[in-house]
Amino acid sequence: MTKKEAIKIFGEKKVRTVWNDETEEWFFSIVDVVSILTESVDGRKYWNKFKQRLKAEGSELVTNCHQLKLPSTDGKYYKTDVATTEQLFRLIQSIPSPKAEPFKLWMAQVAKERLDEMQDPELTIDRAMREYKALGYSDNWINQRLKSIEIRKDLTDEWKRHGLQEGIQFATLTDIIYQTWAGKTSKEKNPQHLEEHEVIAKQGGKAAEAARKQLESDLGHSVISPLNARTGLRLKDKNDKE
Repeated sequence: MTKKEAIKIFGEKKVRTVWNDETEEWFFSIVDVVSILTESVDGRKYWNKFKQRLKAEGSELVTNCHQLKLPSTDGKYYKTDVATTEQLFRLIQSIPSPKAEPFKLWMAQVAKERLDEMQDPELTIDRAMREYKALGYSDNWINQRLKSIEIRKDLTDEWKRHGLQEGIQFATLTDIIYQTWAGKTSKEKNPQHLEEHEVIAKQGGKAAEAARKQLESDLGHSVISPLNARTGLRLKDKNDKE
């Protein structure tokens, strides 16, 4: 499954979500949703008990639920129960909560935003900026984050265009890039938390900037131009054919 993780904001609460490109549907973390609807301190414990009750009643909702690895507060990924929009609507019906109707409207808005973004990709950037702002990140952090996402997307688009597959091949190439400037693979460097990843990412950005400036000094002109990695590879393909 080709998936894209995102943190959505309902009120001031975070909801971990995943967008599935293949089926074009959202998956929502059930624990996050249950925590919001019930205002439970331990949403996971509440969901586990509620899930057992649904199983005892023979509900297909629990049987059909998926599990995906989602980031936790410790920065690590754990398998988490998730539900599609349709499944979540049914689940909400079973939980008495004054927030049920507002949450349904919020889910409909999330779905609408995704459809709008598919028509106008720039809306994705606007939404990301709003959500990062809501999470308390600075403007500088947000700009750097969006730039890194754009660069990563351009790179992976090229890998896809040349027949490489997501998963192990992408991970291998990413590690090669990492090892080139760091002298170690990401596994050997072994960052444990988000803050450590951010430090490493900044180090990589500085190394790349220094390399670019040195190259520009050697060449006598800027290398930042419309002739980016995408057009460069296309020109190379054309020359190879000739």
